Amino acid sequence: MRNLTILLYEWKHFVRNPFKIVALLLFIVASIYGLQNGAELYEKQNAEIERIHKEAETKKETILSYFKNNEKGPKNKPWIDVTTPYWAIWNTPSYHFKKPSPAIVYTIGKTEQYGFYKAIGISSSPYDADMAKEIANPERIQSGTLDFSFTILFLLPLLLLVLLYNIKGQEAEQGFLPLVMVQTGSKSWWILARTAFYVLLLVFVLFGLLLYGALLTHVFDTDTVFWNVFLLISIYLLFWVLIYFLIIKYGKNTVSNTLQMIGIWLLFAFIIPAAIHQWISIEKPTNLMIDIIDVKRDKTAEIYAQSNQLTDEQLFKLYPNLKQTEIAKDSIRIIKARRSSIRALINMAMKDATATLEKDNRSKNELVSKTYWFSPVTYFQNKLNHASKSHYKDYQNYRNEIQNLIDKRIEIMVLEIWNDVKVDKIKYLEYNNTFRK
Repeated sequence: MRNLTILLYEWKHFVRNPFKIVALLLFIVASIYGLQNGAELYEKQNAEIERIHKEAETKKETILSYFKNNEKGPKNKPWIDVTTPYWAIWNTPSYHFKKPSPAIVYTIGKTEQYGFYKAIGISSSPYDADMAKEIANPERIQSGTLDFSFTILFLLPLLLLVLLYNIKGQEAEQGFLPLVMVQTGSKSWWILARTAFYVLLLVFVLFGLLLYGALLTHVFDTDTVFWNVFLLISIYLLFWVLIYFLIIKYGKNTVSNTLQMIGIWLLFAFIIPAAIHQWISIEKPTNLMIDIIDVKRDKTAEIYAQSNQLTDEQLFKLYPNLKQTEIAKDSIRIIKARRSSIRALINMAMKDATATLEKDNRSKNELVSKTYWFSPVTYFQNKLNHASKSHYKDYQNYRNEIQNLIDKRIEIMVLEIWNDVKVDKIKYLEYNNTFRK
């Protein structure tokens, strides 16, 4: 009964305080805005994927028309011969997509920093220019785009501060605190009960916001994502509640409590993340991708200029079955086959170059993960990104899948060339089905 009385008292205090009500409403508005941005991005990416599917289908029909009309390719490009494996595979349109998770309605993460579709060709690489967006998420926020996770990580602690700042301080300043202790029996219990009111209020609000976001992108179709996100946000809320509760309990007055809360918020939300970012920038400077540029420019020219004997050795080492083909024994036909297969060697050189870049990225992420124990904002941001499949590791897996598809495409092309396969409509459709997997 005593607890219910305290909760009712705090409810009256809350509804009579326009400052707190406005702060809560502003938080709700910002959250809805962030959820709408996430949902809009989700719909935009799905629409783009659908458009690309249709575009690829149109390209495929164009190539099929050449077979139907007994043509070898477009009339304005006589060097293209789609009846050969090289040009048939070159003109087989295929893409690999990172389909957006419905949970990006809650956190955009790396979604705006990396591409979500990639045209797969024999000259492709997971680090091509079309794999990175021009504008990163922090710049999006500066230009007016923010997501729901931003309101949670940075604005929720501020809202909690506004709701809790004058608990105990106001009574202490007005000399009512001894009377409160007489009526409630325990100062700590009285503070805890009042704090619990706002915790329940925020949990209810957050649940409603998450539910609204789930309805925008059908989050409930993705197993337990909704509840995982709700659990993460609830834990994050309780983390800040504990800090503020201790400040209120041992604080002297409202001004002192408020300044301490603001100081802690600035420390965790800005100072520590900024210091970590600066430290990592010094320890692991930005990789300028010089190795990849060198391969695309110098190494490619070097591979094309190397001796035929060295090229054959490298190709036979990469694909041992080539040695047994008829073309390998034909001194005339091998010239064209060798030339058409050089992309396989360039691809291997690119993979070696990207391995260095990926190693740097992994070590940088490992450094970040070591700071989680004293950087809760970074920790919860990464956890939310994992839940929405917009974490760096999700995009690393996506790049690995792209590389595997490139390897598969080149391998099939080389084997078909050296086995002197003739391409017809049925074979071309087979390529399309194979490269879609």
